[in-house]
Amino acid sequence: MDFSNKSFDIKFAEEAVLQGELIEYTELKGYSPLARKPFSLVFRTNQKTEYYPQGMMIVAHPEKGELPLFFVPVGFDEVGMKYETVFA
Repeated sequence: MDFSNKSFDIKFAEEAVLQGELIEYTELKGYSPLARKPFSLVFRTNQKTEYYPQGMMIVAHPEKGELPLFFVPVGFDEVGMKYETVFA
C-alpha cells in the first residue's frame, strides 16, 4: 500500500492551516495484543526555518473528515519541516 505523496491540510493553530505531504509510513514493533500493528506517519510542510511545537493538530482527510492527531516536530530536511504522529 502506497502511503506517500498524499497532501492534507493541517491546522496547527486557529489561524494557521498549512498543506502537509504524507512522506513516510513505518510499522512499529507491537507491544500490545491488538490485532493491528502500531505505526507512525511522517508529514512534511514547506516551513523552512520556523515550526510548531508538539501538540494536537487537526488533519483534514478528504474521506474521514477532520482527524485530531498529536504531532511532534522531528526536524528539517531539504524541503521543509517534518512532523511525526504515532498510532500505538
